[in-house]
Amino acid sequence: MRNIVFGFLVVFCAFLSCKNGDDEDLQKIDQIINIYMKNDAGRDLFHKKKNTTYFTYSMNDVNGDKDIAPVSSSLKATSDSTLFIEYIAGAKRVGLDTLDPNNKTYHSVITVSLLKHLNNTVIDTISEELEIQYRWTPSVFEVSKVYYNDTLRFTKTPGSSNVVTIIK
Repeated sequence: MRNIVFGFLVVFCAFLSCKNGDDEDLQKIDQIINIYMKNDAGRDLFHKKKNTTYFTYSMNDVNGDKDIAPVSSSLKATSDSTLFIEYIAGAKRVGLDTLDPNNKTYHSVITVSLLKHLNNTVIDTISEELEIQYRWTPSVFEVSKVYYNDTLRFTKTPGSSNVVTIIK
């Protein structure tokens, strides 16, 4: 009987010491970016159409441990077949402002190499720079700004997706 009472007290004390499970203690992570490349007329530049130019791409981490540090991403499609780059993570994040322990800024810098094709032949290679800034607080880690070739292309709006459209 003593063991049963002792066991009950141990379980009861463990139950009382557990957190209540509120989501307030969890950090929200929002780091997926969708990058669309379009021309002035709004045509998807990744989509191959008959006798038109289109692009393929690769991404390389500028702050990577090696000169060639490929960054993972995937080419995805919307329901209307518009193609976009989905970038989740992979490039090294470097601290920009880390003095405040409750509000830090990090960034990743990625070289985006665009291979321009015409009729399945590469006609040009373009190297451009993508900078992603992240904000870290105890409650959130999120994309805060995206620059493309040093031009601000995206600023985070709370609750919205991280969609960047580049017009070329």
